[in-house]
Amino acid sequence: MAQPFIITAALPKDLGAWAEGLRRAHYPVERNQIHAHVTLFHSFAPSLLEELRDFLPRVVAEFTAPAGAVAGAMDLGTGTAIALKAPQLLALRGLIADHFHGSLTVQDLYEPRPHVTIQNKVTKAEARSLQASLGPVLAPWIAKGRFTFPALELHRYCGGPWKRLGIYSFRGQNSILI
Repeated sequence: MAQPFIITAALPKDLGAWAEGLRRAHYPVERNQIHAHVTLFHSFAPSLLEELRDFLPRVVAEFTAPAGAVAGAMDLGTGTAIALKAPQLLALRGLIADHFHGSLTVQDLYEPRPHVTIQNKVTKAEARSLQASLGPVLAPWIAKGRFTFPALELHRYCGGPWKRLGIYSFRGQNSILI
């Protein structure tokens, strides 16, 4: 699909800056074209832009910011990610998936494992080495406990880099039921 739309969950500033530092340190430079994020949906058709721009603001206006927590390192095979516990975010994703039922790609039919990729497209040995060293780096964030995702972001895939089309900050009063 040419130039699909991507929905991500924004990270709080402190966590995002920390994850961005890890990306700069461990992600192959030529492939690191986007900011640290949590992908919720990989590919919405270009024909859905107006519906996305209408629906996402209604979602964030209704719900409070979903909670998450750093859970540890995640093995991506040829990469490494920061694993997150985020049942409220997954419940919100389910609500969005239900709304766009019939329009999701095969990849987006399955519930994701929330994470922030900090390394990708390296050898398995390089990935395992980073994962083995992350314990002390992740420990303070694991101990910190809960954080909230401040917003949803809408992006257009542009053949490598993404173009951010919107940031939708949570401001609602209703908690997301899990």
